[in-house]
Amino acid sequence: MIYHLFKWFEKIGWDIPGANLMNYISFRASACIILALIIAFWIGPKIIHKLQKKQIGETIRDLGLEGQLSKKGTPTMGGIIILASILIPVLLFCNLTSIYVLLLIFTTLCLGAIGFKDDSIKVFKKNKEGMKEKSKIFGQLAVGLVVGVVLLVSKQNVIRLYSDTPHQGEKQEVVKGVGDEKVIYYRDVKSRTTTIPFLKHNEFKYSWLAPGEGKFRDWATNVIYVLIITFIIIAVSNGTNLTDGMDGLAAGTSAIVGVTVAILAYLSGNAIFASYLNIMYIPNTAEIVIFMAAFVGALIGFLWYNTYPAQVFMGDTGSLALGGIIAVASVMIRKEFLIPIFCGIFFVESLSVLIQRYYFKYTRKKKGEGVRVFRMSPLHHHFQKENPDALIQWPHHVIPEAKITVRFWIITIVLGILSVITLKIR
Repeated sequence: MIYHLFKWFEKIGWDIPGANLMNYISFRASACIILALIIAFWIGPKIIHKLQKKQIGETIRDLGLEGQLSKKGTPTMGGIIILASILIPVLLFCNLTSIYVLLLIFTTLCLGAIGFKDDSIKVFKKNKEGMKEKSKIFGQLAVGLVVGVVLLVSKQNVIRLYSDTPHQGEKQEVVKGVGDEKVIYYRDVKSRTTTIPFLKHNEFKYSWLAPGEGKFRDWATNVIYVLIITFIIIAVSNGTNLTDGMDGLAAGTSAIVGVTVAILAYLSGNAIFASYLNIMYIPNTAEIVIFMAAFVGALIGFLWYNTYPAQVFMGDTGSLALGGIIAVASVMIRKEFLIPIFCGIFFVESLSVLIQRYYFKYTRKKKGEGVRVFRMSPLHHHFQKENPDALIQWPHHVIPEAKITVRFWIITIVLGILSVITLKIR
C-alpha cells in the first residue's frame, strides 16, 4: 500500500523526497526484512502469552525421544506470528497488481487456514491426528489447482525473448552500455517451459509429456502442467510439515530455502544476469524477491522464540503455508525441477516416511512381522532414538536435538549454493 501510495504521488506530479526508492528492489526487499523482523519481535511475546493463557499447548505422546516430554504444554499455532510477519510487509511494499504476489498471498492464507483448522482439532478437541488426511489433501489440492490454472491463463506469467533484428509484433528496448546505447527487440511469450538442472540445453517443455497432436495436445499439455504444479505444491507443503518436528528445524531450513529462491528469482528477473547465465528471462519476478524477503525476515524473527528450547511451535498453521509459499514461488520462476535439490531436507524427510511406511507394510504382509528401515521416521527422529530392530543402525549413538537441527541447516545451505551454481554447471 505504501508502494502504491508513492506511485500515486508520482502519477499526480508530487515530488516526495525519497519516493524514487520504491523503484529499487533492494530497498523494498530490505524494508520487508526489517519490518517482518520488527513485527515478529513485537507480536511474538503477545501471541505466546495469549496462547499460554488459553492453554493452547502441544500434546505429546511418549515416543522415547530425548527431551521429548519436556516440550509438553509448549504453545503451538505460533505460525500466526509467521503469517502476520509475512503478510503485513508484503501488503505495504509489494506491487499488489502482480499476479505473482496475489497468488503467493492466496497460498499463504489458504494453506495457513488449513493448518489452523488442523491445529485447532489437535488442541481443542484433543485429537492428536488432527484433520482427516483426505480433507487436508483436498484443501491442498484445491489451492494447487487454483494456482496452476491462474498461472496457465494469466497474461503476466510470460517469458521474454530478445533479438537483435525486429520481427512483427516485437517491441523495442534501449540498452545503455559503456559510452553507447543499443536498441534490442523483445516479445513476451506465454510458455509452459521450465528449467532442468545440469543439462546444456536446460529448457524442458511440458508439451513433451503430452500425447496426440494439434489442439488435443495443447489441451493435454495444459492438464499436465496444472496437475504437476498441484502435485509440487502438495508435496513441498507436506514435506515442510513433516520436517517440523524439532525446535527451529523447519523455520531455519525454510529461511535458508527462502534465501535461495529469492536469489534465483532475482537472477531470473534481471535481463543482464539472465543473458549472462543463458537462462530464461522472466519479467516482473522482482515482486517475488520482495515477498521472499518478508518470508525470510518473518522466519528469522520467529526463530528468536522457536530455537532450542522452543517457547512456541509453529504448528501446521505455519508449516503448511511455508511449504506452499516455497513451492508456488519456485513454479513461478520456473525452477520447480530444482526443488529436490534446494528443498533436499524436505524431500528426504518425506522419502523417509514413505520408505518406513511401505516397507513395514510389505514385510508384515510377507513375513507376518513388520520391519522398520529407520529407527523412527521422519528422518530427523532416526538420530534421536535407539531401536536395535531397525535395518539402519548408523549412527551408533543418539545425537542431541540442537546438533541435528544445526547440521540440517548446514546441509540446506550447501544444497542452496549447489542449486544456484547449477545455473552455470551444465
